Amino acid sequence: MNKELLRSIKFVLFSASAGLIQIIAFSLLNELLDADYWVSYLTALVLSVLWNFTLNRHFTFQSSNNVPKAMALVALFYLVFTPVSTILGNYMAESRGVNEYIVTICNMLSNFVLEYLYDRFIVFRATIDTNRRAMRGKG
Repeated sequence: MNKELLRSIKFVLFSASAGLIQIIAFSLLNELLDADYWVSYLTALVLSVLWNFTLNRHFTFQSSNNVPKAMALVALFYLVFTPVSTILGNYMAESRGVNEYIVTICNMLSNFVLEYLYDRFIVFRATIDTNRRAMRGKG
């Protein structure tokens, strides 16, 4: 199977697991604690990003990249994505009356596409398939 296709499939699967973490955390905060949209969204986003970064770094991109450096690059992405998606999402859910789950799912889908491109071509670009797992051929 084409290596990039396999990489894309792994990213989709790990992102789906991160999406589950995000939607469960969001739902718990939104329904049980009746937290404001932005509090529920930000907390859930942070949990899913940590999960997704860890799995995709190790298994999808198989990068030996310095973790603090890679995480700093991911943090730069989220310095832009988080305020934009939080402010826009809060506006849509609180001011425009769009269902908060529809808003969250739209944010998750845009995050999925943008993060794959950013991770693939910026964060792990020069270090793909360089960790011990890749060197042993366990792709």
